[in-house]
Amino acid sequence: MSYIRKISIGGNYKDAMHYVVGNSVMDGSYTIYEISQDQEGGYSVWIKKSQEVTKWKDFKNIPVTIEYNIDI
Repeated sequence: MSYIRKISIGGNYKDAMHYVVGNSVMDGSYTIYEISQDQEGGYSVWIKKSQEVTKWKDFKNIPVTIEYNIDI
């Protein structure tokens, strides 16, 4: 399980794209399941529909802001 709760993509936080674990995406068909960091420092957003988990987006070499889940 990932401890990342939210990732914001872009250099300007106000105008960034924000992805939060648990939020609905793709017209409500999927839910953001997990945000993970890879060995090279990039990030992946995983989505879930029923029991199927799929990698949805990868972010590399772009400014990000990470918010961690402190309730774990």
